[in-house]
Amino acid sequence: MLRGRHDCGARVDAAAPPGGVVRRRPRHAHRGTRHTELIDGALVFMMSPQRVWHARIVTALVNALTNQAPPGVEVDREITIRLDRWNRPEPDLLAAAAPYDPSRTFYTPEETLLVVEVVSPESAHSDRTVKLRKYAEAGIASYWRVEEEDGSPVVHAYELDVPTRAYVATGIHRHELRTTKPFVIKLDLDGLVPGRKA
Repeated sequence: MLRGRHDCGARVDAAAPPGGVVRRRPRHAHRGTRHTELIDGALVFMMSPQRVWHARIVTALVNALTNQAPPGVEVDREITIRLDRWNRPEPDLLAAAAPYDPSRTFYTPEETLLVVEVVSPESAHSDRTVKLRKYAEAGIASYWRVEEEDGSPVVHAYELDVPTRAYVATGIHRHELRTTKPFVIKLDLDGLVPGRKA
């Protein structure tokens, strides 16, 4: 039995069946919950209202990466990655080498090529430290952390050092991002924000 408390004090009780953990909305949970993640065996509820900047950056990145992804690579937003029994984060977006399946509810680390987290005030600590470590330990090859700087996105890019299962920073990208990992990508970062196109 998983037990815990949610930020608003609502009790969380959910029995874990043989196939995995069941997430259930607490009886008194706020109906505006954006999404729920399992981190170190605890359910984490994102309760804060989403900022327009965050929503638009995620949408623009999903569209841009989808347009540039090679055949066999899917780009999705807010889909769970089953890192292990106790960790099932739901990143802002990911790219995975897996066939399209309309009923899919999660990806595995082995399928996941790139994870992108767009930092918001309530997720900053987790995106900068906890998830950085967990995605690397799970063996996910590339991680991008997107921060806001004067209204524009700045991408902090990391690549996995396989022997140590730790990320190595490969660059901080302003205005433009060009990379060949996990596939050839060219992004006009300023153009991702409406009203800021170059």
